[in-house]
Amino acid sequence: MTHFNPCRWGILGTAAIARKNWQAISDAGNARLIAVASRDASKSAAFIAECQAAIPHPEVPQALGSYEELISHPEVDAIYFPLPTGIRKEWVIRAAEAGKHVLVEKPVGVTPSDVMEIIATCERKHVQFMDGVMFMHNERMRQMMKALTEDSSIGEIRRITTQFSFHGGAEFLEQNIRTHSDLEPHGCLGDLGWYCIRFTLGAMNWQMPKRVAGRILSQVQQKGAPHSVPTEFSGELFFENGTSAAFFCSFIAENQQWAVVSGEKGLLRVNDFVLPFRGDQTHFSITQSQFEVRDCHFDMVEGRRDITVSEPSNNAPRSQEAELFRTFSDLVIKGTLDSHWPLISLQTQTVMEACLRSARENSGIVSL
Repeated sequence: MTHFNPCRWGILGTAAIARKNWQAISDAGNARLIAVASRDASKSAAFIAECQAAIPHPEVPQALGSYEELISHPEVDAIYFPLPTGIRKEWVIRAAEAGKHVLVEKPVGVTPSDVMEIIATCERKHVQFMDGVMFMHNERMRQMMKALTEDSSIGEIRRITTQFSFHGGAEFLEQNIRTHSDLEPHGCLGDLGWYCIRFTLGAMNWQMPKRVAGRILSQVQQKGAPHSVPTEFSGELFFENGTSAAFFCSFIAENQQWAVVSGEKGLLRVNDFVLPFRGDQTHFSITQSQFEVRDCHFDMVEGRRDITVSEPSNNAPRSQEAELFRTFSDLVIKGTLDSHWPLISLQTQTVMEACLRSARENSGIVSL
């Protein structure tokens, strides 16, 4: 039997998404959760007790009462940060300075310069940096990207369209941290649009757009918050070869998370690119429709090919969140840093910020 030392994790913060990743660390197979930190030890203890009752770890993680305790913990190799964007930068940099590998939620920073500072610190301290976009690590994404970049089914990409939205309701808009400008200054653009931009960049094989435009369709300013944040946003990306992309993200439109990639020969469609629909399989389709004319018959033949991938949607060892932690942990265990992950985080942040800048400047074109 092969024995290895797992990557030892800490969670800094007790946000709701950390509950999902509590199980992901357990499911990764090469990771172990050492501690959870909050600014209140009783809050950390309550989080651990609730999660341990649902998904027990072999050893109960420690409950810490300060972020500093986790950053200086001698048995922690890597830290996962579910902290709000507005307060995250300081703690990520402090963790990297302490030699901890860092996995952060998105958007990574308030500005691209924040992200560059974080990445520069991680490079200087020789620690891995990665953002928490789970779908980047599932098998379906690998197969879709292969179909787009290596397969001839789609042909040259001409248009990419994505939407990610959910209906938060009045209480969400008035009270949730995702609509508070101090905590999540990008609103729906950071929370949802980040995924649309990331998918688009991946489909374009990480080619950056030359120009972008954005429009804030609706916004809200929480009581006591200094600024408003977008609650509905649309963006356009324009690439050098003439390919264009559009995305729409919203806290108002009900659940949608689809992407369509249109090429010269066909199209690829996925109906759940961020959070796969529940089940033991994921799906996408490639369509090459044909227009047939026979005498008086004018027929459009759909020509759709459905591709099924054997992988669980969530909360299982081969789910995308488990693969995220498995990939990261493997890099830590091997001592091999992968520069691809920080690069695509910076690319995504740069495009997102340019779209927001456009929206705040009367939706004019912004060059990158």
